[in-house]
Amino acid sequence: MPADQLALLRHERVDHRFKALPPDAVGLTVGELAAERLNLFTGGFTTPVLALSAESVEHNLGLLQTFSERHGLSFAPHGKTSMAPQLFARQLEHGAWGITVAVPHQARVARAHGVQRIFLANEVVDSAALCWLADELADPDFTFICYVDSVRGVELMHEALTKAGAARPLQVVIELGAGEGARTGARTEAECAAVADAVAAASTLRLVGVAGYEGEVPDADPDNVRAWLRRMIALAVDFDRAGRFAGTGEIVISAGGSAWFDAVADVFAQIPELSRPVLKLLRSGAYVSHDDGHYRHLTPFNRVPDEGALQPAFRLWAQVVSRPTAEQAFINAGKRDAAYDLDLPEAQVVRDSRTGAIRPADGITISGLSDQHGWVRTTEEARLEVGDWIGMGLSHPCTAFDKWQLIPLVEADGTVSDYIRTFF
Repeated sequence: MPADQLALLRHERVDHRFKALPPDAVGLTVGELAAERLNLFTGGFTTPVLALSAESVEHNLGLLQTFSERHGLSFAPHGKTSMAPQLFARQLEHGAWGITVAVPHQARVARAHGVQRIFLANEVVDSAALCWLADELADPDFTFICYVDSVRGVELMHEALTKAGAARPLQVVIELGAGEGARTGARTEAECAAVADAVAAASTLRLVGVAGYEGEVPDADPDNVRAWLRRMIALAVDFDRAGRFAGTGEIVISAGGSAWFDAVADVFAQIPELSRPVLKLLRSGAYVSHDDGHYRHLTPFNRVPDEGALQPAFRLWAQVVSRPTAEQAFINAGKRDAAYDLDLPEAQVVRDSRTGAIRPADGITISGLSDQHGWVRTTEEARLEVGDWIGMGLSHPCTAFDKWQLIPLVEADGTVSDYIRTFF
């Protein structure tokens, strides 16, 4: 990724748009503020404030790089998790083939910050987006791949790309649905073949592979997920034998969310030799920050502990603003600040407002969230008073990143070394 693209982020001026930053930082650039290396607790930050652990992010980046290399996988981490170009750059530096996105807006963000390989895990039928994409395809160094899963989708794509005068064919992969009641994707091999026929008849498109998302397999368990992955590989083999990939230099076979990448690695290792080299593309995204809830329970590293362990990188800090009873307290963070769609935040530590000492959050539970308040239940062992800071772990990275435009990257001693800009 060109350094000048990211450098522009460091020149952005800090102002009221960015939650939690020190009020006296207004007017500084992000780079100037980062150079001050303020302390998260004593440097003037207001609460609530979301912090991202510098050490945990680095650990997680390295772990998935090692996992992918060990298993012979290329890696296009899903950018919709963070929508943070600085993290995209770090992922690319750690060996990623490119970045996955879900919708055209996300592709535009990645492209604006210099990403040269984008995998869009969805069918694009928006004519305005396809017109933009046609312009981007004029760059011969730009690689773009997206799903197709319907004949009608192919028709819409061909019509828009023809009208826009696309310089070269758009590369597409057939999405195989994960089963009845699952999400997108053609449900049967016959439907996949019909879509492939439509692609072959469209001069603006080129079929380069097959893909899907195993996280949507109904009643997912190791056996069901592996069975669906083998079915997807069989589809690729059948298409290859039929000469459907004649126009491509390599065949793309892609899957892999954040819950089953161990199964993807196992089954992709069984892909037979095809007529062309195979790009085995993994797309997991939540790993970069991991979490203290949903993915802590789902991560494949629980099943393959010898391969390592991800570290939760988020901690949301809020202050106690009310302590009306011995059993109840309220903090100044709520739904506008914390991920809550899967699990409530988890109280982990307390920073004493009098001494600055940090201790375990014994006897403290987050029991609910209002828009701007967190409901806290306390037991007799909880030592908590107004002004104390509560540090919380979060569940589901995708709905934690999207609530914060500028996130402090914090070292273990509390020093803020950088600020991560998001674009949702």
